[in-house]
Amino acid sequence: MRNKFPQNGNKKLQHLLNPLPKAPGIYLMKDSSGGIIYIGKARNLYNRVNSYFTNSYNREPKIKAMAAKVSDFDYIVTETESEALLLENLMIKKHSPVYNSRLKDDKTYPYIKIDTSESFPQLYFTRAVKPDGARYFGPFASALSVRRTMDLLKKLFPYRSCTKHITGTDERACLEFHIKRCVAPCIGKVDSTEYHEVINQMIQFLEGDSEHVIQSLESQMLQASLDLRFEQAAIIRDQLRAIKSVSENQKVVTGKKTESDVIAIAFDRNDASAELFQIRHGKISGREHFRMEGVEIEEPGSVIERFIQQYYESTTSIPSELLIQQEVEYKEVLESWLSEKRGSSVKILSPRRGVKSKLVQMVANNAREGLEHQRLKWLGESDKVLRALNEISVALSLEEIPNRIECYDVSNTQGTNSVGSMVVFERGRPKSSQYRRFKIKEVDGPDDYASMQEMLRRRFKRIRLIVDHNALPSDLANQDSLSETPNTFARNDSWSNTPDLVLIDGGKGHLNAVQEVFLELGISNIPLASIAKQREEIFVPHMPEPIFLDRTSQGLFLLQRIRDEAHRFAITYHRQRRSKALTKSDLDLIPGIGPKRKKLLLRKFGNLSNLRKATTQQIAEIRGFTETSSNRLLEILGGFTENINQK
Repeated sequence: MRNKFPQNGNKKLQHLLNPLPKAPGIYLMKDSSGGIIYIGKARNLYNRVNSYFTNSYNREPKIKAMAAKVSDFDYIVTETESEALLLENLMIKKHSPVYNSRLKDDKTYPYIKIDTSESFPQLYFTRAVKPDGARYFGPFASALSVRRTMDLLKKLFPYRSCTKHITGTDERACLEFHIKRCVAPCIGKVDSTEYHEVINQMIQFLEGDSEHVIQSLESQMLQASLDLRFEQAAIIRDQLRAIKSVSENQKVVTGKKTESDVIAIAFDRNDASAELFQIRHGKISGREHFRMEGVEIEEPGSVIERFIQQYYESTTSIPSELLIQQEVEYKEVLESWLSEKRGSSVKILSPRRGVKSKLVQMVANNAREGLEHQRLKWLGESDKVLRALNEISVALSLEEIPNRIECYDVSNTQGTNSVGSMVVFERGRPKSSQYRRFKIKEVDGPDDYASMQEMLRRRFKRIRLIVDHNALPSDLANQDSLSETPNTFARNDSWSNTPDLVLIDGGKGHLNAVQEVFLELGISNIPLASIAKQREEIFVPHMPEPIFLDRTSQGLFLLQRIRDEAHRFAITYHRQRRSKALTKSDLDLIPGIGPKRKKLLLRKFGNLSNLRKATTQQIAEIRGFTETSSNRLLEILGGFTENINQK
């Protein structure tokens, strides 16, 4: 449903707000251009939406500033408060309103994945949680946090880190076995059952249950000694020592064998720092630090609710209780949702005394320290960025500081799988949500100049259309892949925002090619420059000689970083397309092998060479294959061998 806010006074406003239902649901506040600036949930839509426009609510300046921008709203009535909570979270993730609190870069948080359905499972770093039956641990706050955890696990548990197809018949093991970092299933030292025991112990450790792991290993060591397998007993002894060392260094915070997550958030205007400590079996088994944004107008309790929703939506580790700083409005609804996900009861507590209260205070102190560290780091970087932008502005004779810089690069292999990249830096920092990728469609062969022209023409046609029509026609928005998504509205900032500087990865020839596009489109008010790799020469229009910045210049460092990021983004996309094309040219030659089967085959065997060496029984282990279909596949592979090898 929709109501229009008047621009003149509260009497008419009250008249239009009266039809709102007194039922649970969500509301979507919009500004004058139709953009969603805030999404909220309510037990009673009438009371909540009206509250934004009463004198008592408007005493809060931040709320008043937001309410003043609202000229339209939508609302959705739900059956229950629980539905409202879940729908609100879904809509915030979809629209990212400026006034809503949310985890920064929440779509990219990494996980550790273990697929226990494999005969000899590995650990995978992933950013996508899929309903594929695998175990996922996370989310972690950063890739570095995942790498550190995986490094620790490698020291404690001798799992394989190779990608080879395991037959148990290899002649010799790699170095990992000799330094006791792998149990060498490749040479048949262990079978699948024994290897799975290692993986199960690792999973228990990741879940914080190091005591059971220690008990299991002690039992294995004793049995190995009784069987006179003294070398194996010594290996287990060393593993036990390492795990006990890690376990003993985990701080004991409670005598009880409780499972808790302790959450605290520190605030600084529009930013916040969320700290999460995992307590398992009375010890701190893990901690993560997350940054949040859009918290300016929200109450602390609402921000805590939002963090709980976003974090536990994708994590597989939900404890029996959550300890938080203060009571939250939707406590019962969140408890019900978490309990359903966990499969047993989950309580949310805000303790005021005792051990649990001290735990919350300790985590809150860590959150404040994290926020202060973050602020000081930002202030130090901001000074460098401002100097860099000033240096660029002076060197290129710009009228103002280039707050938004867009950089473009192209990549191909001998003219095949040609792609282009657009990266965006705002105030000297990457704005990855506005990066875009282009498939080059109209250029045959390795022609970088023509490819650059096609990409820039497609990008800046969008600005012209948005300026002329205040919208992006769907036939143009949809004509490319992920890079140019079917968002047809002018509020798609990656297309509608005009850059203060367009930077090209290349030399004078690349610059001239782009100049032709600008002339063709009648663009004269966007500064343009190119930067060549070899001597870091900077070219600008109407200047025959290149500009050289001092090698220690902050401005040069920033331009190099932007150029290198565009190159990285382009070459990553090119490699993805090239890899996809190569895979397609191989396995897609085999009749009856669709995308799902192809993925399962590649996951198990790695490539066609290994697949051709496999037995019928090994292929039949894969879901969806029988011995008959496995035999048929091997027959077809034999017939296609010559053809595929030629490719």
